[in-house]
Amino acid sequence: MPAQLRIGTRGSPLALAQAEHVKQRLAAAHGAQAPELDIVVIKTSGDLIQDRALAEAGGKGLFTKELDSALERGDIDLAVHSAKDLPTFLPQGLEISGYLPREDVRDAWISEKADDPRALPPGSVVGTASLRRSAMLLRLRPDLAISLLRGNVETRLAKLARGEIDATILAIAGLKRLGLADRATRLLDAADFIPAVGQGAIAITARRDDAPVTAALRPILDSATGVALACERALLQVLDGSCRTPIGGHAWLAGDALHLRAIILRPDGSESFATEISGPHADAINLGEKAARELLVRAPPGFLAG
Repeated sequence: MPAQLRIGTRGSPLALAQAEHVKQRLAAAHGAQAPELDIVVIKTSGDLIQDRALAEAGGKGLFTKELDSALERGDIDLAVHSAKDLPTFLPQGLEISGYLPREDVRDAWISEKADDPRALPPGSVVGTASLRRSAMLLRLRPDLAISLLRGNVETRLAKLARGEIDATILAIAGLKRLGLADRATRLLDAADFIPAVGQGAIAITARRDDAPVTAALRPILDSATGVALACERALLQVLDGSCRTPIGGHAWLAGDALHLRAIILRPDGSESFATEISGPHADAINLGEKAARELLVRAPPGFLAG
């Protein structure tokens, strides 16, 4: 057991809450034998860039590359991420050690003007930084205006409260971790509004060859979440998903069976293709890849944004 574990995280309130959750679980799992647990805050490019969409600034890696570098240098021993922020491929030498038990995967609709996206007045402004959420909203309501909404959860909710936008959509998992679940107007059905790959899951990354850290993490990791995320990330890898690509993917276990629901959309929501697939949980990666190939066959050439 290492004498100390340095837990790397972004500095947003949600990221800090997730890192603290990991710290508490490690302390509880190891009891009197627990190592010294320190949270190390690292500024990421994604937190500093607020004036444009992530797709225009470099993609998902903007939330992870500084944490990756800190791991590679040995400045931290593990890093805590929202699983949906992880890029499709990690740097060589790093790995996803696993995931904590997954929270509710659904998106939360937040608005004082309508209790459902369908009820918003025509031309209303919905703020979001997610290409998937905007595409799915426009698929449902092409008349809505989408406004870029960056910043942490509290910043986004403040802009909504000031009337700068008429509605927004956030992950209910993040709201719960911040004690803000009561701000949700409605939870959107995951079968209709398919979540992002990894939504609701906290991922932990570490150096691939760091056996002591891997052993220390093992008691807090959730195998069912690991199976679901292996399937979802396999889907993403085949589709080569990035922040420029509106993709939804949600896998879940029911007994020994693994189910996956996936969708790809044009950014303007004008066209989409969805699929559902099930199989043995041991075939998680194959199921994700199979679903992705089906979507690629059905979609016209060049459908997925670059």
